[in-house]
Amino acid sequence: MTEPQIEILPLIIEGIRERKGKKITTVDMSELDTAAARRFVICEGTSTQHVAAVADSVREYLLEHAKIKPYNYDGYGNSQWIVIDYGDTLVHVFLPHTRQLYDLEELWSDAVITDYPDED
Repeated sequence: MTEPQIEILPLIIEGIRERKGKKITTVDMSELDTAAARRFVICEGTSTQHVAAVADSVREYLLEHAKIKPYNYDGYGNSQWIVIDYGDTLVHVFLPHTRQLYDLEELWSDAVITDYPDED
């Protein structure tokens, strides 16, 4: 008997919000043949320390609430863009200018893009 699949999107969003991550967007690429993952979750931090704290919070939140560890993560060296790999979902935590530079939402504009309001 296999374990039921846990929907991690709400957990990722809560992990981002725990550390006041901003401008959360999901990019649902499940209908695209060329996509590297089924979904991106993209957000911002206000400084390199904030970017690292938001990424840490996502990893800690999923581990604590669902016992899920990422397959891999990268970007802590300069903390301008940290990516966390959960298999079919990649979490991208950016500094604002780095997010604008790479503009993943525009790159995958044929996907279903959903913006989440900031909580203050």
